[in-house]
Amino acid sequence: MAARIPAEERLTNLVVALMATEIGLTKQQILASVSGYRQRGDAKPDALEKMFERDKDELRALGIPIETLGDHADPNDLREARYRIPKAEYDLPVDIDFTPAELAVLRLAGSVWSEESLSNDAQAGVRKIRALGIDVDEPIIGFAPRITARDAAFAPLQSAIERSTAVAFDYLKPGEEAPRRRHVQPLALVEYEARWHVFGRDVDAHGDRMFLLTRIVGDVAVTNDAFPAELREGAGERALASLEAVAAAHSALLEVTPGTEAALRLGRRAHPAVQGIRLPYVDLHILADELASYGPEVRVVEPELLRDAVIARLRAAAAMHAEPLATGGA
Repeated sequence: MAARIPAEERLTNLVVALMATEIGLTKQQILASVSGYRQRGDAKPDALEKMFERDKDELRALGIPIETLGDHADPNDLREARYRIPKAEYDLPVDIDFTPAELAVLRLAGSVWSEESLSNDAQAGVRKIRALGIDVDEPIIGFAPRITARDAAFAPLQSAIERSTAVAFDYLKPGEEAPRRRHVQPLALVEYEARWHVFGRDVDAHGDRMFLLTRIVGDVAVTNDAFPAELREGAGERALASLEAVAAAHSALLEVTPGTEAALRLGRRAHPAVQGIRLPYVDLHILADELASYGPEVRVVEPELLRDAVIARLRAAAAMHAEPLATGGA
């Protein structure tokens, strides 16, 4: 029996395959050719298709543009849809210049991700695609994989979800001086706005709760206290719906300098407004951290609490970098 391919490697192989050809691949070709799917020959076709749909959603959430191509005669006919990642989406604008030091760093990073660094399974998948009679562009290099490292709490939480066992961890909420111990029946891990959350039932609070993985302090303890696996059914959908509802109820009015990194990143998630952009958000403190990182590129018009939080962070950063006053000459 072939070893099961880790999810991260399967996603990387899928990216490689979808970037390898301009005309795209059908779902059947992907499931038969891409390592991570074809080893699961014992799985039901519906299960493999659901896995592919989840992988597509995760890659898109990470900012990787997966295009769905319909029939040439009828673009709305998606029965034999093809999927691809247009490499042009990763091309840098022609007017960007780099200093010699920046180029050195880029060359060093590029040496890590090269044709030779692709796994044997990924290269074999490209060969299988070529064997289908589909033209393949190679070498498949020059793009930065955006599968980011997950929080340390991710792996034990995922294991506990799969085993339907409760966990315990210390959780530090904004404004609290010390973390509090939480006992949770984890039901789903969801990614929202590039951050991972665990959704589950708080045993002590007797209700469903959402926890941000970056606020978990220390190790996650997986217990032997089992809970019914049926509780996990539809938990991911409920969690995302809950996050979307929170975001819909909270928004910030921002003024952003055009052409800046802030305009690029925030504009993808915001809606135009008479005075700048209107940005939905889930967590005021996390958004304040992000907005402060852009410095003068963004200004918070409202809400006032968010504006005060950003100002406090900027002042703290300025204080940390302030030069000490001279105390006299030698």
